Amino acid sequence: MESPAYNPGMGRPISKPRPSTGSRLATLRNAAGLSQAELAKALGVPQSTVGYWETAPKPPRSDVLPKLAKVLGVRVEDILGTTPIAPPSRPGPVGKLQRAFEHAAVLPRRQQQLVVEFVDTLVLRQKRAS
Repeated sequence: MESPAYNPGMGRPISKPRPSTGSRLATLRNAAGLSQAELAKALGVPQSTVGYWETAPKPPRSDVLPKLAKVLGVRVEDILGTTPIAPPSRPGPVGKLQRAFEHAAVLPRRQQQLVVEFVDTLVLRQKRAS
């Protein structure tokens, strides 16, 4: 059995390990259906940065947290651990499909319409096959 961690300056050992923001972040990322590389690309940071956030005892910088929360579909409080982890509650597609629709949203209107028609046709075929 390991002895409790020593906390210099406090005079006594810490009896419980602190909750890890990194493990919460990894859980939320997985729940969103994203790899570290996909999350990094969405945030415009290197994949190694996301890997660091998931193993470091400190949370990501405060200027990154809002964008990180938005990409994961959660609140900043969910990342920081001030609330219990709940599954993302955003409506619509998640993960790769969500990103594909976000990318399609910046296309010219005619090309957006083609995407909608394609998806509608694909869904209709799937319903008929079921």
